[in-house]
Amino acid sequence: MDWLNYVDEVPTLVREYGINTLAALLIFFMGKWLARRVVNLCGRLMNQRGIDPTVGGFVTNILFMILLMMVIIAALAQLGVPTAQFIAVIGAAGLAIGLALQGSLSNFASGVLLVSFRPCKVGDYIEAGGVSGTVKLITVFSTTLVTPDQRTITVPNSSVMGGPITNYSTSPSRRLDMVIGVSYDSDLAKVKALLREVVESDERVLDSHKPVQIGVLALADSSVNIAIRPWVATEDYWPLHFDLHERIKQRFDQAGIGIPFPQMDVHLSRSETSAAP
Repeated sequence: MDWLNYVDEVPTLVREYGINTLAALLIFFMGKWLARRVVNLCGRLMNQRGIDPTVGGFVTNILFMILLMMVIIAALAQLGVPTAQFIAVIGAAGLAIGLALQGSLSNFASGVLLVSFRPCKVGDYIEAGGVSGTVKLITVFSTTLVTPDQRTITVPNSSVMGGPITNYSTSPSRRLDMVIGVSYDSDLAKVKALLREVVESDERVLDSHKPVQIGVLALADSSVNIAIRPWVATEDYWPLHFDLHERIKQRFDQAGIGIPFPQMDVHLSRSETSAAP
């Protein structure tokens, strides 16, 4: 009978396919173990070279997936599975996924550049992507900022790297730019002397860093604008900004110096029409 012929062929089939199956399993487990060792070695090398852990983690994960895919293809080839078609399917799937996730891939590439070149770091106050705030978290896909009023803003990394990045925390000191308007009938020498007295009397002003600049900035429509430019430690920027404006207003009131405000004068004229003959 035919089934007796199949029974007679069982030992041959077991030897043929059993050996291939064992070889495929051996290739898979040994290859996976070797891939893990290679990935761990690459991770240690990147840590020794000071590469950002975020970048290192993503690079090692991608490397492991590539090596694991190669191991799976080798194991399937040992079983006699036609791997050429399998590779073509993987390539087509990878292309489709890449097209579908091109925005995410752009954020990924921007994130790698962001943590590699470090235009900013956690704790810096920056302006980027049309928003400003303190950097709370940098991931490969997005950057999280916290605004001074405690709003949390998550910005895609492509938006951060796609435009200018202004970092206010890279220098220990900043220049405080202030503009104060006074009336045209004010004594400018007296105004400048009073401003210098108010500014230089504050201990937070870095007199030894750079001299305080005080001068006429512009002759505006209704005021003479005076520019005051002291240097201050970065952490004292906003406290000094608020305090100086308040103290200048108080001193101007004591000295009788007026601070003009925009106003409009309307003149009405009445023309007499002659009576008709």
